[in-house]
Amino acid sequence: MNLRTYPEITCYTAFTTDPAGGNPAGVVFNGAALDDAAMLATAAAAGCSETAFVVATDHAARRFQLRYFSPLGEVAFCGHATVATAVALAERIGPGPLVFDTQVGEIALETSTEPEGSVTATLTSVPTRSRPATDAEVSASLAALRWSQEDLDPALPPHVAFGGNEHLVLAVSTRERLAALDYDFDTLAEVMHRHGWLTLQLVWREAEELFHSRNPFPTGGVVEDPATGSAAAAFGGYLRALGALPPSGAFTIRQGEDLGRPSLLRVEASPTDPRVRVSGQAVAIMGAGASTGQGEA
Repeated sequence: MNLRTYPEITCYTAFTTDPAGGNPAGVVFNGAALDDAAMLATAAAAGCSETAFVVATDHAARRFQLRYFSPLGEVAFCGHATVATAVALAERIGPGPLVFDTQVGEIALETSTEPEGSVTATLTSVPTRSRPATDAEVSASLAALRWSQEDLDPALPPHVAFGGNEHLVLAVSTRERLAALDYDFDTLAEVMHRHGWLTLQLVWREAEELFHSRNPFPTGGVVEDPATGSAAAAFGGYLRALGALPPSGAFTIRQGEDLGRPSLLRVEASPTDPRVRVSGQAVAIMGAGASTGQGEA
């Protein structure tokens, strides 16, 4: 099947089956025809936090090379756009395994059709890693968030975690603190640019296998991501590093609820495998970022 026959920008919202939920992503199947400037312009026009561009294909091997752009520039890896692209491909060439070549390495995926007809995609991340955040990193971030040290959960210490991109993980002790997010956009963007973080992974632990998350993304020109697959993978590595994985190794992240775009990310991690599996669904939507409620800056 020739994917070039499809429209230049296809929009899916990932980690949901509700067009009003999840995190919208642009998917461009004919990315090989675009140079960097055109990809950036296309991502800006799509208005989503990220757009995935398929720039090379091997249909026989079900292997695709992807690049990702936010409205402000290229991103090495994007989990929700990966899930969106995998679902879009599965709907066109059939479910089954896929391989995506990205700037951070090979991403293996499994896609399957659920009984009600929706498609689930599971990505296996590149090897994750996690390290304690420095006092300076935490202090600068808390100041930009207008939070205090007392807001944090001492059982889940601040880390910088990697799952394709680096994310600062800050766990708060109450759901109310997470809900009342009102940060200094420009100051936090400067802190994140300085340290090379893609988003902040702000979490509250409701139960051993259930977390709530919010992910500021000022480095991409977006106030907040409604669902962040790379951060979910990084968080799995973070819990592994702390020895805090649930016995099953599986847990759920609820994200986007405070934005009115609820998202569900299912994560599986092993104490011995540095890679993490992140699963979710996606659904095609009409239009792009102007209707997502993501609050572009």
